[in-house]
Amino acid sequence: MSRDLHIRAATPEDLVWIHELRHRVYAQELGQHTPQPDRRLYDALDGDNVYLVAARGPVRIGFVSLTPPWLGRYGLDKYLTRDELPLLSEGGLFEVRILTVEPRWRGTAVAPLLMYAALRWISSRGGRTVVAMGRTELLGMYLAVGLRPVGRTVRSGAVTFEVLTGEVAGLTQVAATRYRTVLERFGSVVDWQLDMEWAPGPDGCEHGGASFTAIGTDFRTLHRRHEVVAADVLDAWFPPAPGAGAALTEDPAWSARTSPPTGAEGLLSELAKARALPVETLVAGAGSSDLIFRAFDRWLTPESRVLLLDPGYGEYAHVTERVIGCRVDRFRLHRRDGWRIDVARMASVVGAGRYDLVVVVNPNNPTGRHASAAELRTLIAAAPAGTRWWIDEAYLGYVDLAESLAPLAAVDPRVVVCTSLSKMYALSGVRAAFLVAEPATAALLRRWTPPWAVSLPAQLAAVAALRDPAYYRSCWLRTHTLRRQLAADLARVADTGVVEEGVANFLNITLPYDGPSAARLVRECRRHDVYLRDLSPLSPQYEGRTVRVAVRDAAENARIVAAYGAALETLRPGSLSGQSAGSPADVAAGHAR
Repeated sequence: MSRDLHIRAATPEDLVWIHELRHRVYAQELGQHTPQPDRRLYDALDGDNVYLVAARGPVRIGFVSLTPPWLGRYGLDKYLTRDELPLLSEGGLFEVRILTVEPRWRGTAVAPLLMYAALRWISSRGGRTVVAMGRTELLGMYLAVGLRPVGRTVRSGAVTFEVLTGEVAGLTQVAATRYRTVLERFGSVVDWQLDMEWAPGPDGCEHGGASFTAIGTDFRTLHRRHEVVAADVLDAWFPPAPGAGAALTEDPAWSARTSPPTGAEGLLSELAKARALPVETLVAGAGSSDLIFRAFDRWLTPESRVLLLDPGYGEYAHVTERVIGCRVDRFRLHRRDGWRIDVARMASVVGAGRYDLVVVVNPNNPTGRHASAAELRTLIAAAPAGTRWWIDEAYLGYVDLAESLAPLAAVDPRVVVCTSLSKMYALSGVRAAFLVAEPATAALLRRWTPPWAVSLPAQLAAVAALRDPAYYRSCWLRTHTLRRQLAADLARVADTGVVEEGVANFLNITLPYDGPSAARLVRECRRHDVYLRDLSPLSPQYEGRTVRVAVRDAAENARIVAAYGAALETLRPGSLSGQSAGSPADVAAGHAR
């Protein structure tokens, strides 16, 4: 096949052909539906669900329909109740429907390509589970890609369907391994016009940091750091404290070649003084990710049950689900509640769930909301004795360090507090973090810490930073001023988007249903060397419409505002750019209502 085979989101013009093809196949050929006088079949979900289309040049040859969870209803609701199929009530469930190919293209790669496109679209919107109805005579094709029957069949007219399901991560793994050669071949010849990448990331975890790719990960073009606005990662906009900067520059040749204190003893001592904690309750790490991987690997197994916030920091889902393989549930936060934790509801879920671990990022990334220490203490006190709590306080300085649960973690074996020095102390590049746990837990984790885990530059800079709390308090206060100004400026650019501030060093913008997808906005802003974060892969709660913007200094914030305005103008329906080959993605992400 050549590049004239393309996969795209449906345009309004495509819908006429879709309705006609549905009639030819499902009314006339298969007898599932009664033939209609206008020779078209419509769907009750039309206008809300999403169609992806395969075409060869100008000729349309196949399509697949997707129903996202935020619609609140599925095509399967016509055939089975939620009691008969409880899967339909789970969060993060996307329905794949009506995969249809023109007769002359059956038996080619068109149907598998459409299935792969559906999987990528679902994954890019934070989907975790897929449900589908597959015709029984085509069951082998669905089983081959990793779907499995749930034990329910549906009869519609003359056609019998098997109800199938699969986990998005598992289906992606099957595609990446069993069909790797085929996908590599088609990846070079298919004109992929959807708003997500053809292939998933190498480890399946969605991180920010595309801005460094633009700078150059081979470090040959570091001058680009002055041109790129890295608002897709939450690194501090301010430099580290003067003492920390001096520690890094005073004798870099010595600090580069010299082995550091084996167990970061000086750093732990400084942390103990700064936070008024016993040193035996502290464990140092090369960033919070180091501590997360190290601790979770010791505590959890595939049989462990874990509760995560949704939306929440993606590293936790990656480690628990994809690395360890735990049984993970989500505690859903809702926009209508201002993304805040409903403490009473969470207490009920935790009390009934028999969880081995509950993870709370506070303030939460990416929602930017904070739960008070008093609320969390009450929640933890009421939880079952066997439930461990991991509290991530990477952004707590932007609220008040007095709100930390570290004093509780130092004495309660059920609680661990993890704190990164990256975001609050402007030390992301040197990688330094610590956790607080009661002495026996901390001692076990120190035993599993390799020697020299934290580099000498990181130890030097972190110690100096901790000795200058006044500097950081002023930076954190200034961050609130910058964030409020950035929010006001972005809101003035377009009153159709919703700007949500939160309490930390970032804010979120949710685009209207009839606007571009978050992915397209992010891509367009990159043309201006402004990098934002598409939050869609983190959670279906964002409906493919929300971007996160890190607070930068005043000059870079002005560039963010300008790029945002320019991108919206370019993507505006009716503009020349808005009618480009990539624009059908707007139809898929817009869900016209």
